Amino acid sequence: MRGFLIGLASGGLFGGGLVLSDMVNPARVLGFLDVFGAWDPRLAFVLAGAVIVAFIGRRLVIAQGEPLFDRQFHEPTSRALDAPLLLGAALFGLGWGLVGLCPGPALAGLAMGRPETVAFVVAMTVGMIAVRWERRVRGR
Repeated sequence: MRGFLIGLASGGLFGGGLVLSDMVNPARVLGFLDVFGAWDPRLAFVLAGAVIVAFIGRRLVIAQGEPLFDRQFHEPTSRALDAPLLLGAALFGLGWGLVGLCPGPALAGLAMGRPETVAFVVAMTVGMIAVRWERRVRGR
């Protein structure tokens, strides 16, 4: 139960930050990507702030030697640049560039009830289910 509450608090903090910075607004992201038009640099400041906080936080957590709320750190085991990783990154970038949403802001933005955000989350969920089904069928 404690792990669930910590995850809920972390997700709430993350979602609150996305709402506060207006990153749940697709127009904000699309404005950042429009470098030859009406460029909006605010996303760069949000990203820079996130990188600084994550960099410092990771250093502090690793320095303590063990996690506070788990038995071990969970680090990625693969460093391979394989086809699924590259295809996933390309699809993520295409989706982000086309509609101005990615999973985190889309989930946080559901509370605003925008139809395009709801449609994005439904499509994202269907895609995740399809990938799991395809992997199960192929035995991967």
